[in-house]
Amino acid sequence: MATQKILLPYNFTPLDGRALKFVGEAFGHNREAEVTLFHVYTPPPRVETMDSLVTGKLRGSLAQISQQVAELESRLEEVRGMLAERGFAPERVKVVFAPRRKDVADEIIEQVARGHFDVVVLNRRAGRVTRFFSGSVSQKVLATLSDTTVCVVC
Repeated sequence: MATQKILLPYNFTPLDGRALKFVGEAFGHNREAEVTLFHVYTPPPRVETMDSLVTGKLRGSLAQISQQVAELESRLEEVRGMLAERGFAPERVKVVFAPRRKDVADEIIEQVARGHFDVVVLNRRAGRVTRFFSGSVSQKVLATLSDTTVCVVC
């Protein structure tokens, strides 16, 4: 049996927890399944500054943002362990933690193309007025991908 590659975009929301549970229940028993946890973050800006009171505060704020990014990466490793607890072999759970260069939907679409995933598991929030104007990540991914199974967990 060929390896089934699953992409699970993860952003630390309660809905992501539901998607994680779904992946464990639906694919955890399959020894050939491989899951990639995918998270993109907004990188802190690089600022060249001279020493002054204002720039000292700015450096402090940037250091705090960098620390928060490191904490997210650590939390993603914890989620990786949760998938192993749900039946996946640890070596079959990958993590992609990358700086965001585009909008989230485009990052997911690009990752699917790069990694040749068979299944993408997304979640979807109940509609908001702003989504009427901007569109949702799940809508854009669904509209763009072909030859890939997309599961939307609500």
